[in-house]
Amino acid sequence: MFTSKEQLIKRTGKNSIGRYDFLKLLATEFKTTKSKDAKEQVLANLANFAYDPINYGYIRQLKIIDLFLHTLSEDNLKLVRFAVGGICNVCVDPINKLYILRNQGIRLLTSLLSLQDEDIILSVITILIFLINPDSKNEVTTELIEKLSHLSNCKNKRIKNLITIFFNDCIIIKDKIENSKSI
Repeated sequence: MFTSKEQLIKRTGKNSIGRYDFLKLLATEFKTTKSKDAKEQVLANLANFAYDPINYGYIRQLKIIDLFLHTLSEDNLKLVRFAVGGICNVCVDPINKLYILRNQGIRLLTSLLSLQDEDIILSVITILIFLINPDSKNEVTTELIEKLSHLSNCKNKRIKNLITIFFNDCIIIKDKIENSKSI
């Protein structure tokens, strides 16, 4: 990860393709390619670029978050896994978080909790931990609580631990909301 745009420019060099243009090429290739393998590789690359906060502005400009959200409904589990990874990487940014919330992100992610893919489930729960806050409390639906409660009975310790963190965070948020109302 780079610490500044100046470092990024210095490392990229004068004649190399810039980050924005490279991300644009990747997004275009993802949308136009007919090859399943190419789609998977490109989406994996986009998810990796989503890890670096320097790229967040470019990712928003190029509507790559929309691409990730749209891909959540694909039948290809590899694509879904990469899309969830990309969302997981960008959701820590407050602007990206708000965008995901406003574009049905929690509903789309909740639908993935019934899949039998441990990586997807772990990433979805992690994203939900980042997304749920006092402002998004209305997004915590009965359906989400039921799905997570059901998953909390699984044998997988990592899933159980993340669900515990999620429910603890929900209790803290509920307490904050109630305390702010009494003031």
